[in-house]
Amino acid sequence: QRDTPFSPLPINEIKKLTMKVAAAFTLALGSAAAFAPAATSSKRSVAMNMASIDEAFGVSIETGNKCPPLGAKILEDTQPAALKWFQNAEIKHGRIAMIATIGFMMQKYGVHFPLYLGPSGSNVFSPESSEAWLLSSTSGVTFSDIAHAAPLDAPGMVPAAGWLQIFFFAGWFESIAYERQWNQDAGIPGDYGYDPLGFTKRDGGWDSAELKSLRMKEIKNGRVAMLAISGWVANEAIPGALPVWHP
Repeated sequence: QRDTPFSPLPINEIKKLTMKVAAAFTLALGSAAAFAPAATSSKRSVAMNMASIDEAFGVSIETGNKCPPLGAKILEDTQPAALKWFQNAEIKHGRIAMIATIGFMMQKYGVHFPLYLGPSGSNVFSPESSEAWLLSSTSGVTFSDIAHAAPLDAPGMVPAAGWLQIFFFAGWFESIAYERQWNQDAGIPGDYGYDPLGFTKRDGGWDSAELKSLRMKEIKNGRVAMLAISGWVANEAIPGALPVWHP
């Protein structure tokens, strides 16, 4: 026992204390060693994932052959299935945007059904018609009426039954796309099994240089179309918002 609080510790207590400190230090080193490989492995996994993203189809010279920083941040911890999902989403939105740009121009130029095949007096460039075709008999809206409307006003003139048909068709298409891409595990994003013109029936299949070029052109044109329709709609809502040419 110690006589005062400041008396030196006995030898046996010093040994016990030394052993406890050594044990604690060894445990701490062991814990650090246990976690170090996991952290290194995680960093290596992220690096490998980023490399695979940079090699994904659609990454090209415009971004230095690397995924843009924002996209890389979103995809850095994703699995290959998530990357495939984003690729499909981009292609779908690009295709819709390309159709939307055509539809926007047709609306601005007054193009409407029945075109040259309808009643006398209707033609592809004039919204006037001596005998207009009805879009909806219940609401009395004609194709000529919609041709007079601004692009952002025209959707409000479509009757409820028309919107129901649009949503039904979109849902039917999405079901086919899901079946093709995920249940049948199609390896090419955007391949939904519908190719009536035979664009994919090339020598060498999907690996042919010609088909790869066409796929890349579709993606790039889709990106331009998404930017274009966004700018046109913004300018329609806020006149003068787009200081370049627009329909």
